[in-house]
Amino acid sequence: MSPFPYRLVATDLDGTLLRSDESVSDRTRDALAAATAAGAAHIVVTGRAVPWTRHILDDLGYEGIAVCGQGAQVYHAGEHRLLTSLTLDRQLAGLALSKIEAEVGPLALAASRDGLEGEVLMGPGYRVHEGPLPYVPYEDPSELWSAPLTKLYIQHPTLTDDELTRAARATVGGLVDIVMAGPGIVEILPLGLSKATGLSLAARRLGVKAAETIAFGDMPNDIPMFGWAARGVAMGNAHAELRSVADEVTASNEEDGIAVVLERLLAG
Repeated sequence: MSPFPYRLVATDLDGTLLRSDESVSDRTRDALAAATAAGAAHIVVTGRAVPWTRHILDDLGYEGIAVCGQGAQVYHAGEHRLLTSLTLDRQLAGLALSKIEAEVGPLALAASRDGLEGEVLMGPGYRVHEGPLPYVPYEDPSELWSAPLTKLYIQHPTLTDDELTRAARATVGGLVDIVMAGPGIVEILPLGLSKATGLSLAARRLGVKAAETIAFGDMPNDIPMFGWAARGVAMGNAHAELRSVADEVTASNEEDGIAVVLERLLAG
């Protein structure tokens, strides 16, 4: 057998490592364990903030570093503590929001507060994805801005996710970053923040370089991570934008796409 060619395996969560029921298959767990045994570190890189990620990492028995909140948070899962955290400038975010609404009309809003216990606030009309993730509804708009935030979520009543993302980028691209992270999930982030930002910080802590990294993802918010890593692998269920920049397209998250690639690499 040839040695495993990478020192770092970076995986997105939703639509990538996780199946639709939020589980990780035994095959994928075994493939990641084999890559780790061969000398590679595994880092979860997710758009979810820490409070929406922690229970999954605990269930996996994951004790390493994770990158959360689209790169805003570097989290030590084994020690349950934040190593770094970047917040969204609320004044700038408010300005960006007003400019976007002037262009496309009223938006439904949600926001992720900073910190290990940061709540996710959801405003009137925001479409909530089914599942166990906790959130706090709000009616008074001032609640949205009352504490430090890592991101804002925006939804439009008629525009598709792609259309809203394009319109928001064209309107406020110099003030903040706009990313599409999943179905119904368009986010306002600090300018320059991406999964690559957090991954590079985490990799530095591990003494690993971009040239030694393979990354797996499924959505346009994974594009910067693919640009940073030596090899980017899109899942079979990936968005067309990510597939277009990937070095390889594997099977879907439901079909153990991560394991398919890792098993091949482990076999040399």
